[in-house]
Amino acid sequence: MGFPSVEEVSKSPAFPTTVWKLQPHQSGLLPVAASRGGPINISWEVHGTGPIKLILIGGISLTKFDWQPQTMYFGHERGDKYSVLVFDNRGAGASDRPFMRYSTSEMAHDLLELLDHLNWVAKRELHISGGSMGGMIAQEFAVLAPDRIASLNLHCTAAKLESSGTRGEMVDRLRTLLPRSQESEIRSVANGCFPHEWLLAPDEAELPDENTPECEVPPGGYRRFETNYARFAALDIHMRRTKTGFLLQAVAGGFHLKTPEQLKQLAGRVGRERIMVLHGTADRMISVDHGKKLIGYLQPSKALIVDGLGHAPIYQLTRWFNELLEERCLLGEKLSGR
Repeated sequence: MGFPSVEEVSKSPAFPTTVWKLQPHQSGLLPVAASRGGPINISWEVHGTGPIKLILIGGISLTKFDWQPQTMYFGHERGDKYSVLVFDNRGAGASDRPFMRYSTSEMAHDLLELLDHLNWVAKRELHISGGSMGGMIAQEFAVLAPDRIASLNLHCTAAKLESSGTRGEMVDRLRTLLPRSQESEIRSVANGCFPHEWLLAPDEAELPDENTPECEVPPGGYRRFETNYARFAALDIHMRRTKTGFLLQAVAGGFHLKTPEQLKQLAGRVGRERIMVLHGTADRMISVDHGKKLIGYLQPSKALIVDGLGHAPIYQLTRWFNELLEERCLLGEKLSGR
């Protein structure tokens, strides 16, 4: 069994229901970086009205909608407990795509301005979760505002991108920089992020229904695709990610660097008991050695190396990941005296 084509995915009865109509409780377009080469408009949404403040930071080209399984779980099904911030980094989604040098530090400053705008400024109030480049931005944010962090959760990320020397890893990274068709691009990213057997397995997404708070359900309800690959491809097609934004963000991720000494200081200021590092053995985008090194540098209270996990636990192990993140939030609240 092979992967369906972009045309086949687009003709699926499930395709019109790919993006869930989860209504945000707050949203906007905030100009940031006025003194840093801007202003740059950042598109953001807050789902939920609860006291636990969760920030989800996406990787290269990810948008607000890529987090919809987490947005639904925390901001709608548990919206009385959580307020969940999702946003498009500069260069992605509905945010501006200025043609300039991007860095993970600059994007962390963008986030800091956004959180100040929301008045999420109390000590030990923020539960930060970031994957891939989003995990690098999270590291930079932890340097900027360590005393505002209640929990810091890093998955499938690195202190610095290094080559393990394996041909497969180097080829996967180089391929992302080459011009190609939408078809080959989606397949390449899917193969880099997920185990092949998971991509071919039946679509296992937990879908919104009429009982999901603040969610508009289309006639006939949200529908399943034939495979996990088809759902991933459909979301990518809907997002219409741009090559320019991708490349500028890739530069930011490629030049990200936190030294062992910087990470040691970061961990001490945030508190190792508040930090989690998660990585998968089947990650072909950022190899598991990066996760092991990050664990060694940070010495977090929770360190997980998961067999068979690829680069995107938010999709591959959605329920498990959400429950793990919930556990980390509750621990951070307890450590903060709430």
